[in-house]
Amino acid sequence: MEELNKESRKTPYSFLFGAIALLLIPMSFLLWPVADSEKDEWSSQEEEHTKDEEPNLYFGFIKDSFYVYESEIQRNEFLSNILLAHKVSYATIAELETATRDTYSVRRLRAGRPYAILNRDTTTAADYFIYKPGAFNYVVYSLKDSLYAEVFYHPVDTVVRTGAGYIDHSLWVAMRNGGMSDALIGKMEDALAWTVDFYHIQKGDQFKLIYEERLIDGEAVGVGRLLAANYIDRNGDNYAIYFENENYSGFYDLEGRPMKRAFLRAPVRYTRISSRFNPRRLHPVLQRIRPHLGTDYAAPHGTEIFSVADGVVTAASYTSGNGNYVRIRHDHVYETQYLHMSRFASGIRPGVRVKQGQVIGYVGSTGLATGPHVCFRFWKNGVQVDHLKENLPPPEPMSEEDLPLFFAHRDSILPILDAIPIIRPDVKPAFEVVDRSLQQEILELSR
Repeated sequence: MEELNKESRKTPYSFLFGAIALLLIPMSFLLWPVADSEKDEWSSQEEEHTKDEEPNLYFGFIKDSFYVYESEIQRNEFLSNILLAHKVSYATIAELETATRDTYSVRRLRAGRPYAILNRDTTTAADYFIYKPGAFNYVVYSLKDSLYAEVFYHPVDTVVRTGAGYIDHSLWVAMRNGGMSDALIGKMEDALAWTVDFYHIQKGDQFKLIYEERLIDGEAVGVGRLLAANYIDRNGDNYAIYFENENYSGFYDLEGRPMKRAFLRAPVRYTRISSRFNPRRLHPVLQRIRPHLGTDYAAPHGTEIFSVADGVVTAASYTSGNGNYVRIRHDHVYETQYLHMSRFASGIRPGVRVKQGQVIGYVGSTGLATGPHVCFRFWKNGVQVDHLKENLPPPEPMSEEDLPLFFAHRDSILPILDAIPIIRPDVKPAFEVVDRSLQQEILELSR
């Protein structure tokens, strides 16, 4: 078994508390509830190994040398209760809390997470307390001699997989029907957000993916990078290829142009466009012709509103017509405004810098509004324009020196992507591991 990586060094034993001080130290570190635990179970290994046999390792320890008690932290259970049940003294528990504060504080332990007690002799105090905060790491607390904590990481293997989906009900269902993690939904949306309207996907849409999967001891524990995607809708193919070198990092189209644009397609996950840019619109409240110099995106009350581009907030205020609104200057040419918010996001005020996709407020119907929506307004050189018809500046292209490297990567990965079979609802999932000879090539060209 490979030696595990350490996150921290040992924390030395500090000092022994007096009896009076112990009465003042809270021994019960309250743990937040997550889930009910499985039944506790004791296990011990009595079998002796021959010299030729490899030791049975358990979190880096030779398991045959210990009695092992495994369980999960219970709802409203205290660390002191757990350790006292294994003959660990109050003084040791108090000292452990102090000695491990900067390494992995016992206050970070949470109910529902598994733990183990290792003991060489059940008639004496436990030797080690092992806590698993997640799939990738675990914490060993030493309970004898020098008190300390060490954080270890499991060796993680990465494989390249392919998958596909057919939209019959929702993107989530299609991803699950394709045998893939729904964590890939967000990754695909991030890659294709500027070319695909994921708020209004249609039945019959299809997608193909090449992605990394993380494995520990052969078991899948999560997904890594999305390496390539193609979303096929009524407009045709929408490709995104991940490429990274010392000069560039991100998703690119087949010609090496960045997928990320200067502006998002819309400032909100909307249900419909309830009113478009119209210089002669009949106002629904005032009942008279009044220019509507924006685009109304209807969405449920409280839906997050995003800044469509990087910029600086120039106004976050209220008027009787606009209601709660935010205005953002993006550069010397473009400004945007977001009207009728129910409230502003935390920290949004004039002078604050915001990033593209950052939440700036929440959908409401304040001001002159008949229902929950955001009226999105777009200025170009001080004049309000219809952003849906505007030819916005293209992203900066990749340099001529780097394009050949990208094209080589594209030509290697594209045949694999195009060859992935589409999964329909009544067909068994066909996700698979990419041939290992191609895996290394893909991983190298993606870095």
